[in-house]
Amino acid sequence: MNLELRRIIEQVSRDKGIDKDLLIGAIKDAIRSAAKKKYGPRLDIEVSYKDETGEIEVFQFKEVVPVVTDPHREITLEEARKEDPETEIGDSLGFKMDAAAFGRIAAQSAKQVIMQRMKDAERDLVYDDYKDRKGEIINGIVQRLDPEGIVVNLGRTEALLPPSEQAPREIYHKGERIRAYVLEVKRQTRGPQIILSRTHPQFLVALFETEVPEISESIVQVLGCAREPGSRSKIAVTSRDSDVDPVGACVGLKGSRVQNIVQELRGEKIDIIPWNPDPAKFATNALAPAQVSRIILNKTGQAMEVIVPDDQLSLAIGKRGQNVRLASRLVGWKIDVKSESKYSKSLKEGYLSLLSIPGVGEITANLLHEAGFTAAREVAETNLEELIQTTGLTEKKAAALIAAAQEMVSGQGGEEGAGTQAKTGLEAQE
Repeated sequence: MNLELRRIIEQVSRDKGIDKDLLIGAIKDAIRSAAKKKYGPRLDIEVSYKDETGEIEVFQFKEVVPVVTDPHREITLEEARKEDPETEIGDSLGFKMDAAAFGRIAAQSAKQVIMQRMKDAERDLVYDDYKDRKGEIINGIVQRLDPEGIVVNLGRTEALLPPSEQAPREIYHKGERIRAYVLEVKRQTRGPQIILSRTHPQFLVALFETEVPEISESIVQVLGCAREPGSRSKIAVTSRDSDVDPVGACVGLKGSRVQNIVQELRGEKIDIIPWNPDPAKFATNALAPAQVSRIILNKTGQAMEVIVPDDQLSLAIGKRGQNVRLASRLVGWKIDVKSESKYSKSLKEGYLSLLSIPGVGEITANLLHEAGFTAAREVAETNLEELIQTTGLTEKKAAALIAAAQEMVSGQGGEEGAGTQAKTGLEAQE
């Protein structure tokens, strides 16, 4: 029996991947619990395990005292010396117990403790195994479809693919193989909860890392990704090696690499964009295949106005604004797309509004336009220091110009004196 226990411990340790010392500790705790259940909770019990023979020894310890007040934990000197003649007051004497005498109920208790400890150990092993796999792609089989999401069998444990992390129009059936991105690993009392995703932008990046050796070898880098799962994605790539075309590496021979990813994503369209450190050039690439005529940057507000030919406007914006929306997310700037005709019209209207400022003629209007002011409202909203710095006007003339613009924009032009002063201050500039 002793050798049989040893064999069981070694087999469970090997099959379940649980540390042998952890199992032995669980058995010791279970035997101690069983002994106290049979003989009472006040007993001082110690359990030892001999690895060589697989034998379990159980000892009850009693303190040697002059007068016994607790028979479960104390023994008189006279009784103690019958066991050990050299015993003295204050010593602790151990009595070997028969482990087989704990009874069926106690044995069942021991089994429950062992099973619980094994479950706890197995949960810890699963958590330790998956906690460092966050951000990886994992394969599994659809176990069942629950209201909380798709339960995926990973072999040793289960994972959850919530509805929020499922791509639209993707349908799965029980027993079907599935690939997903490990989004989160949570430690919970009932075991680790592994949350999967098929909509996260990093899932697309991880698929490219799997499919494109140049990315996994860090020759080609993915520097941005924007997704509308199930519909369209844009991914920005660059190369550390001038001889390696990053876009060509991701596309593969006859499009084989990118097609494998498109199939995995159930037909999601993927635009592979060359990354550029210049935001304007990067935006031009991101809006492809639409042609861009001109880009006006507002670095302070991280915004840009993109001008395209009239026949390219719908292509640049995309269906329901999808192309410009993805490009904006990829570049990290707010992008406003305008046609050339609309831009020319707004320029004309803006220039005319500059001319409409009291006291402003063509010279001042041109000066303001060259400084980046495209409408009277912009002049009204600027501060004195900025206007002086960008136009070179004197402080007096700049102040008069702002006052005139504010008066015109607000529509409160009834104060004749202020209007006269503004006009007088600007006439010298003209």
